[in-house]
Amino acid sequence: MSRVPRIRFKGFEEDWEQRKLVRLCEKFTDGDWIESKDQSNFGVRLIQTGNIGLGEYIDKSNNKKWISEETFGRLNCEEVFAGDILISRLPEPAGRACIVPSLGTKIIAAVDCTIVRVATQINSKYLLQYLSSQSYFDDVNTCLAGGTRQRISRSNLADFNIPIPANYEEQKAIGEFLFCLDHLITLHQRKLEKLKIIKKSMLEHLFSKNGEKTPKIRFSGFTKDWEQRKLGEIADKVVEKNFQLQERDVFTNSAEFGIIDQKDFFDHEIVNKNNIGGYYIVSPNDFVYNPRISVTAPVGPINRNKLCKRGIMSPLYTVFHPRNMNETFLEFYFKTNKWHKFMEYNGDSGARSDRFSIKTELFYAMTIPFPSREEQSKVGICFESINHLITLHQSKLEKLQKIKKSMLESMFV
Repeated sequence: MSRVPRIRFKGFEEDWEQRKLVRLCEKFTDGDWIESKDQSNFGVRLIQTGNIGLGEYIDKSNNKKWISEETFGRLNCEEVFAGDILISRLPEPAGRACIVPSLGTKIIAAVDCTIVRVATQINSKYLLQYLSSQSYFDDVNTCLAGGTRQRISRSNLADFNIPIPANYEEQKAIGEFLFCLDHLITLHQRKLEKLKIIKKSMLEHLFSKNGEKTPKIRFSGFTKDWEQRKLGEIADKVVEKNFQLQERDVFTNSAEFGIIDQKDFFDHEIVNKNNIGGYYIVSPNDFVYNPRISVTAPVGPINRNKLCKRGIMSPLYTVFHPRNMNETFLEFYFKTNKWHKFMEYNGDSGARSDRFSIKTELFYAMTIPFPSREEQSKVGICFESINHLITLHQSKLEKLQKIKKSMLESMFV
């Protein structure tokens, strides 16, 4: 086994050591057994396993727990200090750890948290980063015990071998570098979350509600009332079937991923290619309604084929193609829940609780908001721009996460 990592900062050449986790600590103990009857409304803050994330502290501001100073003394509780590391011995996943931030109050930890206070020659940020590595979690997984909620014991944690640079400055350099990566990842996560919130808000306010003549938010230059058109007036039902077996790509319509190749969604094709003659042919920019309901699609999803190719779909789906209607505007309208009430009023879940049922003539009677073509285009471009930004930040975030994972694999022995 190598005694130096694959990637290393310049100026450090000494071999690394292996030490038991408990030997790196000034304090290594469990938190306190606190029952509901021991809790109060103020006093000493109680940190629980739910506050411990993967390398980060999670402040559940709406669910803070406390005990009184009197209870703290009576139970002889172990005080936790800012800068201590807490390890959750419970899933998910067991073994995750965080550094305790300054909370402005006295702190204790619950019994399923192991309190780690590092010795003076050990850098806590370095240790926390190792406790976020796959190598560490592999060790944890070999020691899990228990029933449905497997946990790891403090004694097993104490016995883990931890690779450690003998030079404190090398520990510090590694810890600071990886914490900077974590900070960048957090910033991109927040930007991504904000963009998704903006998109959700725009979906709510840029489309008029059924019966309303204008939306709450509107681009300047547009003042005319919006019309209401029936779906059957702005779209044609697709009835072409694959009788000649000319199309072989089977699509599926996922609430989460939209219209995608079935083999990509299921990792394999689940349709017998000899039984696809009755499937509908789906062309680019066709829309597909999937009657399968889910938490995110309570009446089933309607998505647009953006695969830039033709394919086929089960006759259980409803396929239609818009005419005299901006396809992007319609695509994002179906990302709202404004059409759900019509579906719920005119259909039902039928005999199968996982499928929504609505008659074809009623489906095509659904009312669709219909502004001018120019305004439709403006709304569609707005949402495409937001989606582009979301995709861009998602890609940056994934790259940073891959870099972090690679560094965790390469910067430790």
